[in-house]
Amino acid sequence: MMCIGKKSLLLILLFVVCSCSFFGKKEQEKSIARVNEVYLYESDFIKHLPENLSVKDSTLFANQYINNWATKQLLKQHAILNLDESKLETFEQLAQDYKLELYTNAYLDAIITKQLNTEISNSEFDTLYKYSKQNFKLNEELLKYRYICLEKDYKDLKSIKEKFKRFDNEDKVVLDSLSIQFNSFMLNDSLWVKKSLVIKTLPIINTPKNIQLLKKSNFLQFEDSIRVYLVRVNDLLKRNEQAPQEYVKRTLEQIILNKRKLKLIKQLEIDVRKDAIQNKEFEIYN
Repeated sequence: MMCIGKKSLLLILLFVVCSCSFFGKKEQEKSIARVNEVYLYESDFIKHLPENLSVKDSTLFANQYINNWATKQLLKQHAILNLDESKLETFEQLAQDYKLELYTNAYLDAIITKQLNTEISNSEFDTLYKYSKQNFKLNEELLKYRYICLEKDYKDLKSIKEKFKRFDNEDKVVLDSLSIQFNSFMLNDSLWVKKSLVIKTLPIINTPKNIQLLKKSNFLQFEDSIRVYLVRVNDLLKRNEQAPQEYVKRTLEQIILNKRKLKLIKQLEIDVRKDAIQNKEFEIYN
């Protein structure tokens, strides 16, 4: 299918809008459509123009874009003529408020990005967790576990099983070096993982009997027709128990940073008013 660039499409667009009788005067060449006194300009159209459209798709896009733009303008103008004045005033105020909020938020975001200190010490995490940990209750069980999935006919299965169960520093190094031979594995058993994710990772566990076996300090071995699964549960936390600090660290981080942002914004607002008063840009009349 032949594709064209934006310059070629503009030639097609000129043909399309001319055929719709939008043009007639040379001074209107930069406009591609009009609804009463409102014009759609070529530059505004180009911003929404997809790249590498075929000739046929370019023509369809131009017609559709112009018709959609015209429909919105016509409906807006009909609304202005027919809606109650009080509603129009409300909408105008809402639009002004929204515009002000956009400018304000964009400026504050820019300042915060430059000035916000994102470094958080361990003591800050510890302090926040200490005074708010009652708010962090688990809504599902968490596990610390490790597992290895192997083919049933794996030649050193017995040795792998021994190392997996013992799991001292030397065993960890050996298992990690052999991991490329495993079907799948997870040897970092210091992380808290949702029980639902464990079951999703190891579907063979997903029976009432097997799920009951997921208990602290349990070593488990499951088999299907072709594979063997070695699983060790290091620790377990049940629903409604206290969430461990490392598990909610990301939430703690967001709380700390949000507090810093609010403090920074408040100080910025004070400084802006203070500077404006000193420069006689802001006055309150009695």
